Amino acid sequence: MPKLWRLVDSGLVGAARSAALDEAILEAHVQAKVPDTLHFYVRSEPTVSVGYFQKLSESVFIDECDRRGVRLVRRKSGGSSIFTDSGQLVYGLVADEKELSPDPKESFRVICSAIARAIKSFGLPAAYRPPNDVEVMGKKVSGNAQLRRRGSVLQHGTVIIATDIQTMDAVLRPTEPGRKPSERVSTLTSLLGYRPSIQDVQARIAGEIGFAFDARFEESPLTSFEKYEVARLISERYSRREWNARI
Repeated sequence: MPKLWRLVDSGLVGAARSAALDEAILEAHVQAKVPDTLHFYVRSEPTVSVGYFQKLSESVFIDECDRRGVRLVRRKSGGSSIFTDSGQLVYGLVADEKELSPDPKESFRVICSAIARAIKSFGLPAAYRPPNDVEVMGKKVSGNAQLRRRGSVLQHGTVIIATDIQTMDAVLRPTEPGRKPSERVSTLTSLLGYRPSIQDVQARIAGEIGFAFDARFEESPLTSFEKYEVARLISERYSRREWNARI
């Protein structure tokens, strides 16, 4: 019989709140206050999500972010800085390490492969590319990162449905000389020739993750503990420039 997991749909959320939501759900899971949870949201404002160990000066044009009104938020997980906006679906899966795998490579493989199958269901040749991407014809359509804490795992990432390519190239520093950041990525909209709905992409991802872990989902809101943690983390960390721009 399928396991019962929780589904949380936060809808449109700002930069600081989005980072706080992921960490609050993870901490609630660590304290056994919530079951394994699949969380979805869409950022309500253009945002650069900075990896925990990333040096801001090496990955982001800060002045251009300020000029264009692009928010900066430093997440707790590692990886590179990414540009996100309302054209991208963001997911966060929080589960027991024993359920996913104690090996990060294996859990990346299982979850990213589920996302690849969801994208493939639109008729696209999506495939998992180790260690943490999903690609279509050599172009990234989903990037992912992990954070592990006391036996619980958060894996989160984006699915690029549509995005502001011009702003992406303006605010992210190239990782390769002479190559724009957008040259590495593609969007489902450009690949399909039409823009799939956020709801459709979300439903297909939930279905494939459920299949991968023999789980079914029941939608429910945040707990009071999670709401408290979100407010605390926004106030103490994710709304503060000294955190987001600390290195």
